[in-house]
Amino acid sequence: MMKIRYVIYALLISASTVSAQSLSDKDLSEIRSSFKKDATTTAIQNVLTSDKDIRSNALNNELQGKIDHYFKHRVNVKGITNQKSSGRCWMFTSMNVLRPSIMEKFNVNEFDFSHNFLFFWDFIEKSNLFLENMISTVNRTMDDREVTTYFQSPLDDGGVWNLYYNLASKYGVVPAEVMPETQHSDNTSQLRSLVNEKLRKEGYALREAATSGKKGNELVAQKKEVLKDIYRMLALCLGEPPVEFTWRYKDKSGSIVEKTYTPKTFYNEVTPLDYSPENYIMIMNDPTREYYKVYEIANYKSTIEGVNWIYLNLPNEDIKKAALASIKGNEAMYASCDVGKQHNRATGIMDPEMYDYQSLFGISFDMDKKTRILTRQSGSSHAMTLIGCDTEANDKPIKWEFENSWGSTSGNKGYLTFTDSWFDEYMFRIVIHRKYLDSKAHESLKQKPIQLPVWDYMY
Repeated sequence: MMKIRYVIYALLISASTVSAQSLSDKDLSEIRSSFKKDATTTAIQNVLTSDKDIRSNALNNELQGKIDHYFKHRVNVKGITNQKSSGRCWMFTSMNVLRPSIMEKFNVNEFDFSHNFLFFWDFIEKSNLFLENMISTVNRTMDDREVTTYFQSPLDDGGVWNLYYNLASKYGVVPAEVMPETQHSDNTSQLRSLVNEKLRKEGYALREAATSGKKGNELVAQKKEVLKDIYRMLALCLGEPPVEFTWRYKDKSGSIVEKTYTPKTFYNEVTPLDYSPENYIMIMNDPTREYYKVYEIANYKSTIEGVNWIYLNLPNEDIKKAALASIKGNEAMYASCDVGKQHNRATGIMDPEMYDYQSLFGISFDMDKKTRILTRQSGSSHAMTLIGCDTEANDKPIKWEFENSWGSTSGNKGYLTFTDSWFDEYMFRIVIHRKYLDSKAHESLKQKPIQLPVWDYMY
């Protein structure tokens, strides 16, 4: 009986295992002959081999002009920011959510934060986190998955909302004019590349030092010397962040106001009293995982003592209901999405039917959201401020609006409109006050978070 079972098992394994096959002349002949060059195919080939790009040729012209930029419900916002050639969308968006209340508080027509100030401390903290990760993993091999993940990207200028909270609550914030942008905060690639080169060198040196017998305080001291070098690089390229500053501005009445702050006292003055991860909850639509569960991505926090990236996974309909309530409550939200998908940059409109690649090529590209996530075809790529929703007679959402951070010449004067069906496919997460969540979401938040590794695909 055991022998029969073994034979059956061996046959099953054999049936499911196929050796790698090269492309033979017969295979290539069959593939080549499948391309039938009829009149329609020839016409399409002529179009696609011209100077016009694929996206332009795939534009669904029947959709153009049918989606407007008008919204029944819209948060009172003013002014468009520009992150330029940097990955700081998460920082701009976190600050853009707060700007309307600050303009109202100080009675001014415009206001912006210094993103350069927080960018400086973001790189300092991420450098420290990387070096601490090197110390904590010295006993693992270089091909350990966690070690490899750290070395692949010691730091970048991307992030999510919890990084803003960690940094701002620790270092404070300042107005834009107190620490203006520089060439290297607006265009981060060269500085980022050099800091990463330095960190990889010194991360490896820490591992070597541990191998040679250094421990504890000796490794910490070595790390501090590295951070001094990183501070020098940042100070030379970005300027030094102020410890104290005097902010002078003119309000709407024409009065000139002057007051002295530290970055922390300014943060405390402009930030809502209940602004914390206990009250502002990241909710996310990830169909690859169970809904109504809380998840936490390990070590995604910038500051050692900060909170990790934690989110409550919800169906889209629950997220939409809460988001609409927040907009009606005049509260903008941090939001992130896969902005590059089905996005008409000329009109500032996003819809799943915007580009018809299937008709153009005559082949299927269909994937549901779960498949796109698992195959890395789709993921959150950009953060923006969710500010508007247009609804039909029964208050069901038709389309939504983002305030972007690509300048006022991008999209619809700096704003983007996306349909409700695009929300379903390419929206990922928002940060929202817990008062807009329903009782089921509140109950779900009581769970202990399910831990996800540093190499998780949502990272």
